[in-house]
Amino acid sequence: MGAPMASNLIKAGCDVTVWNRTKSKCDPLLSLGAKYEPTPAQVASSCDVTFAMLADPQSAAEVACGSSGAAEGLAPGKGYVDVSTVDGATSKLIGERITSTGASFLEAPVSGSKKPAEDGLLIFLTAGDESLYKRVAPLLDVMGKSRFYLGDVGNGAAMKLVVNMVMGSMMVSFSEGLLLSEKVGLDPNTLVEVISQGAISAPMFSLKGPSMVKAAYPPAFPLKHQQKDLRLALALAESVSQSIPTVAAANELYKAAKSLGLSDHDFSAVIEALKAKVQSQSSQ
Repeated sequence: MGAPMASNLIKAGCDVTVWNRTKSKCDPLLSLGAKYEPTPAQVASSCDVTFAMLADPQSAAEVACGSSGAAEGLAPGKGYVDVSTVDGATSKLIGERITSTGASFLEAPVSGSKKPAEDGLLIFLTAGDESLYKRVAPLLDVMGKSRFYLGDVGNGAAMKLVVNMVMGSMMVSFSEGLLLSEKVGLDPNTLVEVISQGAISAPMFSLKGPSMVKAAYPPAFPLKHQQKDLRLALALAESVSQSIPTVAAANELYKAAKSLGLSDHDFSAVIEALKAKVQSQSSQ
C-alpha cells in the first residue's frame, strides 16, 4: 500500500524520501526519483511531513516510537501522519510520543486496497491535529478520492475498524451464497450478475466474485490483514460492551483460512475455509 501511495506523490512532483524494513522494496521508488534514508528517524528529520504505512499495530508503534524510530527525528513544526490500520490505543500511544517532540500528529487510516492505492482513489479517515490535516490535505488529495476529519485521535482508527469489520462479514456471507448457489445447481457467475444489478450491489462482489468462482485469490487485501482487523474490531466492541456475534463468527472462518495456509492470499480466500468445513462434515 505504501509504495503506490509514495509513487503517486512522486509523480505529482513532491520531494519524497523513503524507508522500508526491506530496503529492496524501495528500489522502484528510487528509480522514480525518491531519496532514501536508512532509518525512520532520518526520514523524519529530513522531511517536513512523514507518512507511515505499516501492517499491524506492533510494527506501527515500533517504527514510530522504537530505537531509531521516527519520533527521534521529529521536532516542532514537523508532522507525522500514520495511515496504518491500528487500534485506537496504539494510535493514541503513537500520537503521545510524536507530540512529545513538539511535532503534530494525525492518524489517517485508509479505506481501499492495492488498486485504489495505485489509482489514487483511497479514502482517508483522519483524526488528530486539525491544522496538520489542513496542511496535508493537498497530499491526501493526490493519494485519495475523499477524506474525512473525525475529531480526536482514535476516531479514525475506530472508523476504519468498523468499515473493515463490515467488509469482512460481507465477504463471508457472499462466500456462503456462492457455495450454496452452486450446491443447488445454480451458476454462481449468474448469482454475481444478479447481485450486481440489485439493491445489495457492491463493487467488492462484482470485482471478487468471478475470481472466487475460479478459486483464484490474487492478493489485493491479504487475508491475514482482514483477520487482524476483525480481531481489533472485536476488542473495540468488547471495550464498549457491544455485541457483534456475526463478526465473531466471521473471524473464526478467517482464522480457519489462515490455518489452511491462506494468510497471504486475498481475503476472498475465506471461501476455502467454508469449502473445507463442508468437506470435513461430509467425511464424518
